[in-house]
Amino acid sequence: MTTKEERRLKIKKGVRGKISGTTERPRLTVFRSNKQIYAQVIDDTTGKTIVAASSLKMDLKAPKKEVAAKVGEMIAKSALEAGVQTVVFDRNGYLYHGRIKELADAARNGGLKF
Repeated sequence: MTTKEERRLKIKKGVRGKISGTTERPRLTVFRSNKQIYAQVIDDTTGKTIVAASSLKMDLKAPKKEVAAKVGEMIAKSALEAGVQTVVFDRNGYLYHGRIKELADAARNGGLKF
C-alpha cells in the first residue's frame, strides 16, 4: 500500500518527465504543506528560480483557499515585473483542485498565461 506522499511523488516524477521550463516559458511550480503554500517560477535550462512567493510571511487569518489565491496574485505580479508573461504550470503531483486550483486561477487573473 502506498501513502499519499508516495503517490504524489510518483505522479510528480511522470509529470516532470514531460514538462520543463525554458527561458521563454518558465515553469510555475506549486508546493503545499498542511499550513502554507509556495509558488516559484523556475527556468530549468539555467536551474535558476526567477521569482517566488509564499504564504509564509503573510499574516492573514483567512481560509486556506483565500490565502492560496493571494499567493497566486503575488506570483503573477512579481513574474510580470520580472518580464515573464507565459509559463508552464507544474502542479507537482497534486490534484488540480482546492488550493492548487485557486492559486492557478488567481495567477491567470493576475496576467500570467498558461
